[in-house]
Amino acid sequence: MTLPENSPYKVLAYYHITQLSDPQKEVLAHKEFFKDKDITSRIYISEEGINGQMCASLESARSYMEWMHSKAEFKDMPFKLTPHHEPAFPRKVVKYRKQLVAYDRPVNMKKRGTHVSPAKWKEMLKSDSKILIDVRNDYEWKVGRFEGAELPPYETFREFDEYAKELKDKVDPKETPVMMYCTGGIRCEFYSAALMEYGFEKVYQLDGGVINYGEKEGVDHWLGKLFVFDDRLVVPIAEGETKVIGQCHHCNMLYESYYNCANMDCNKLFICCAGCLKEHAGCCSKECQCAERVRPYHHQTHKPFLRLHNYR
Repeated sequence: MTLPENSPYKVLAYYHITQLSDPQKEVLAHKEFFKDKDITSRIYISEEGINGQMCASLESARSYMEWMHSKAEFKDMPFKLTPHHEPAFPRKVVKYRKQLVAYDRPVNMKKRGTHVSPAKWKEMLKSDSKILIDVRNDYEWKVGRFEGAELPPYETFREFDEYAKELKDKVDPKETPVMMYCTGGIRCEFYSAALMEYGFEKVYQLDGGVINYGEKEGVDHWLGKLFVFDDRLVVPIAEGETKVIGQCHHCNMLYESYYNCANMDCNKLFICCAGCLKEHAGCCSKECQCAERVRPYHHQTHKPFLRLHNYR
């Protein structure tokens, strides 16, 4: 893979569904490989495969992708790359996780939704007959989403079965096209399989997720920005103007910056404008401002507040 050298770091997003007989061995292999590399990461490995996000220097990114593609299990795994000016993760994290996607029950991964290219997805968005589902968390939804998308009304996607049952009662599962998307694509692999178990036959998932769509098709049909699980927190999916849909938690002003509440016993993730962030000292409520364990206020753009020991 040829990597453009217009930034010192690359953020890599990737996943691969495959059977791993010894995921713990793969975790140890990753940790050994990372020892002398300029890499920060959040990588989860299980019997189901791998789900990774990492930030690396140009040399380390190239080295890692070549190393992964040399393994039989990951030889065809695609990587999505975006440039960045500094490490995007606070440390190197590589962990075993029983479930790559929290669902608490197995699904038939041999029967998943049809992968749809960004170009085909863009065309399908124009249809009035489809159901468009966002299978991300509500805080991701609040700051950016496709026009006309619905968010299942549940606290966690462990309750996705309830949503599938209700949807089946509302529409014809054999005839209604269901389009599904997430950030990078991995959640759609599991939830599209779950929908098909409930009898839905026309299930489509955005190949490579929103990240791939932004790279290939830009901002057409997209509102707001994209929440990402690293120090950037919120990023545009591509160059171009989009409608701001995020709202400040305190004053409801249209805004797109996320922060963690400075009360360490709360740590709630919330959207906040610069004025309210200062007024409330980085807290999500007056109660949190008066709490015992509050980080010292320090304005930071898009980065989560640091842990208390970093201020000492």
